[in-house]
Amino acid sequence: MSSSGIPRGGPPLTVREAEDLLRCICFKTGPPRTVGVELEWLVHELRDPRVPVRTPRLAAALDTVRSLPLVSSLTFEPGGQLELSSRPAGSLMECLDSLATDLRAVRSTLGRLGLTLSGYGVDPWHAPRGRVLHEPRYDAMEAALDRTGPAGRAMMRESASVQICLDAGLEEPGPLGYHRRWQLSHLVGAVLVAAFANSPLHGGRRTGWRSTRQSLWADLDPLRALAPPQDGEPRARWAAHVLDTPVMCVRMEEGPWPVPEGLTFRDWLRTGLPRPADADDLRYHMTTLFPPVRPRGHLELRMVDAQPGLDGWMVPVAVTTAVFDDSEAAETVYRAVKPLAERAGPGPAPRNPLWLAAARDGLADPELHAAARAVFSSALEALPRIGASDEVRRAVAAYHERYVLPGSCPADDFEAVTS
Repeated sequence: MSSSGIPRGGPPLTVREAEDLLRCICFKTGPPRTVGVELEWLVHELRDPRVPVRTPRLAAALDTVRSLPLVSSLTFEPGGQLELSSRPAGSLMECLDSLATDLRAVRSTLGRLGLTLSGYGVDPWHAPRGRVLHEPRYDAMEAALDRTGPAGRAMMRESASVQICLDAGLEEPGPLGYHRRWQLSHLVGAVLVAAFANSPLHGGRRTGWRSTRQSLWADLDPLRALAPPQDGEPRARWAAHVLDTPVMCVRMEEGPWPVPEGLTFRDWLRTGLPRPADADDLRYHMTTLFPPVRPRGHLELRMVDAQPGLDGWMVPVAVTTAVFDDSEAAETVYRAVKPLAERAGPGPAPRNPLWLAAARDGLADPELHAAARAVFSSALEALPRIGASDEVRRAVAAYHERYVLPGSCPADDFEAVTS
């Protein structure tokens, strides 16, 4: 460990060593057994969420929350968004119950301070939102993302999501094989964007998108937020994508971190400048890539907007887990969404026509509406088989009835919310 706290991973890597390491660590195969969730929340004034929370007040409240004895990992995003990350759980219900317990403790503590957690994909009222965290990572990230416009700052400071983490899957082919799950995630992912879109306002104005958060990701950076090509072997495609994406920053022991322009990780390995890159640099570089599905040994599905209500977040987690981890549902859903690949075309998510339609139109898009009905129908059948509680099954059924069957999403409720 260096004096600055930056871990050093050993000798410099070669390109071949980096490729081998990526293939080993990004898709760890085996029977799907665990599920995890990362919940991001905006923090608002309890009495009136339209009143901005002043930075010193927000920082003091976050310090209070840090003292809670939680099972989940508690972190904060640059704009003061609160994030709870579950431990890998052995079942859907273990994951939901553990996170719900921690969430109640956090809400109670914030409530006593006059604050609340709000589930929106982007802040409907406050843009730009001030940056609460000032660390070398976030200083460098902001400088790098500013090169391509304002989307980076908005993503860092004003967005929130439900991120679902599932095992990569089996090595062999079939509905639970990692190759199939990788393909499925990029097709079902668009359906999840559309069905759970919850960010039509930003800074008090309508944006023309049902998921403004997803539109920000599409505008973020020429390569950093893109999925790799879907043809070919996933490990090889992902390894090439990681190495050919520009480095966001180079961690240093002193001073601000350099923010090189156009330096891919592959080039960094070959040149050794501004200093030789090691295995920890490669691992860190992967955390600065933001595709809609990020392989980190498991699959991290990052496309769902934060959801309204106390327990609204449970619905996308339950639906996604059911259609990925139940083999019968996985096969049925794959057949239902496979035709969407033609709509997506060869372009990468989230910038291809399928993903853009999902973010803009939600379930008003007929093809996405039909796919969402198939996904929810399969999930409702699979939830009892994966041990979902009656309460969770009722919540999914209610969402299906309220939004999916008529072709709507939470973004369509915003007129009532903001009037």
